[in-house]
Amino acid sequence: MRVTDTGDLWWKSAVVYCLDVETFMDWNNDGVGDFAGLAHRIDYLAELGVTCLWLMPFYPTPDRDDGYDITDFYGVDSRLGHLGDLVEVIRIAKDRGIRVIADLVINHTSDQHPWFKAARSSVTSPYRDFYVWRDEAPEEDAEPVFPDQETSNWELDEKTGQYYQHIFYKHQPDLNVANPLVRDEIAKIMGVWLQLGLSGFRVDAVPFLLDTDGIVGGPEALPDPHAYLRSLRAFLGRRTGDGVLLGEVNLPRDEQALYFGGADGEDGDELTMQFDFIAMQNLYLSMARQDATPLADALRSRPAGHPDSQWANFVRNHDELTLDKLSDAEREEVFAAFGPDESMQVYGRGLTRRLPPMVGGDPRRVRMVYSLLFTLPGTPVLFYGEEIGMGENLDLDGRLAVRTPMQWNAGKNGGFSAAKPSRMRTPIVEGGFGPQHVNVETQRRDPDSLLNFIRSLVRHYRNSPEFGWGEFEVLDQALPSVLAHRLRWNGGEVIAVHNFSSEAKELSLDIPGIDGDASLNDMLDGGVIDLTASGHAVIPLVGYGYRWLRVIRHPDTTQY
Repeated sequence: MRVTDTGDLWWKSAVVYCLDVETFMDWNNDGVGDFAGLAHRIDYLAELGVTCLWLMPFYPTPDRDDGYDITDFYGVDSRLGHLGDLVEVIRIAKDRGIRVIADLVINHTSDQHPWFKAARSSVTSPYRDFYVWRDEAPEEDAEPVFPDQETSNWELDEKTGQYYQHIFYKHQPDLNVANPLVRDEIAKIMGVWLQLGLSGFRVDAVPFLLDTDGIVGGPEALPDPHAYLRSLRAFLGRRTGDGVLLGEVNLPRDEQALYFGGADGEDGDELTMQFDFIAMQNLYLSMARQDATPLADALRSRPAGHPDSQWANFVRNHDELTLDKLSDAEREEVFAAFGPDESMQVYGRGLTRRLPPMVGGDPRRVRMVYSLLFTLPGTPVLFYGEEIGMGENLDLDGRLAVRTPMQWNAGKNGGFSAAKPSRMRTPIVEGGFGPQHVNVETQRRDPDSLLNFIRSLVRHYRNSPEFGWGEFEVLDQALPSVLAHRLRWNGGEVIAVHNFSSEAKELSLDIPGIDGDASLNDMLDGGVIDLTASGHAVIPLVGYGYRWLRVIRHPDTTQY
């Protein structure tokens, strides 16, 4: 085991766990999860090995967009508890070695927010310029983000006769970040939550936040939007020293790099971390084809960036599983393999499914994918329930299909709540992936369960800082179905091998830089594979097999 002092860069080797408080644990049995319930489950997260808890929005809300329509950035929704309950969760998590970050949703508010109510009351309101207004909607407009719900990004406010911009839903008017008063307010929002103990933020929809084309005065009103992002990063640094901005940036590679800072991300003074949407989408294409090439190409295309920047890897998140960066033909391949019914697709670009049902519950494929997640260069992010193999509820609309209650046991409501089913905010998954078959309690007692498998992966990942810190390289080899990659850091070297095919393979692998007596030690099963003096190895892989291999260089024992 190699131990490193991560210092201010703790997030380089973190294990991030995302959850929605209202669907995790209901302690007062009103059908809605709450902070009291979460507080009683922090030990479960510590047992899993989580080191960073990401909270989806918990702010007061009319709840027309699962909490992303916010009426008060400084409060806690009363359904979930109160501010003291949140502070208690942060304190307990800190005691268990878990940092807490939260969603920072600053591109829009709810139309019920006091700012917007004041803004629409009069064109002379001091809050008018907190939002984006025009006398006429533009003739040329970008396609709405949710084309099944909205036909335009502009909505007429009948009282004042002007149109306001809403990139998302019409009940979520866009904030005008070109207004220095809005920027000051955003800094205050960050400051309050950092003061209460948060270690940073997951920043929602960052490209939309910095898109100034629609604002009054055009781009001239905020000539350098990235300067604003740099200022947020600097503010975070001044307040915490080691806080994180984890950004949602679903853009092509060259544009992604800009959000780290600098043309190639080399400055590292904007977002601390970004989700790798390109790799995620190509992971599913590789799975559909049983060919690792798309994923390998996506990983090779990552900008080098600044050494202190980091990619966040994920298999599933709380939104639709977007495939928008694939070609139309590639997207259809993934749809055909994993979501052939229209009920499984959304917006023409994504899937509303979790991984286990996509692969027919095949444990080999599920375990291969999560093994890959923890070995990809970067920081792994889990969405609640992934560690036990939860499924989705396709009877729920769109993205809500994967936001079902956590399944704690096989009892009523999956142990999430003792409320009557009629009072449940969201129904439990039924069928083969329901709590009778998939739950924490049963899997805790089963040493061969997915839960214990994920715990093992987390343990090995945390004992191998190369995965989070190392220099990354895809290794050339002859099998298209196999991804072999290497990470080197601080004298340590690990190699991960994953077989995307259902057929067993024998991998012939040349490892550059080996000169002398060395071996590959399997971190998962303890086996040893001998290397030739030139670094050649033959590695057997079962169908959907995977190996975590540490390069061990043996000392020269020649006697002189």
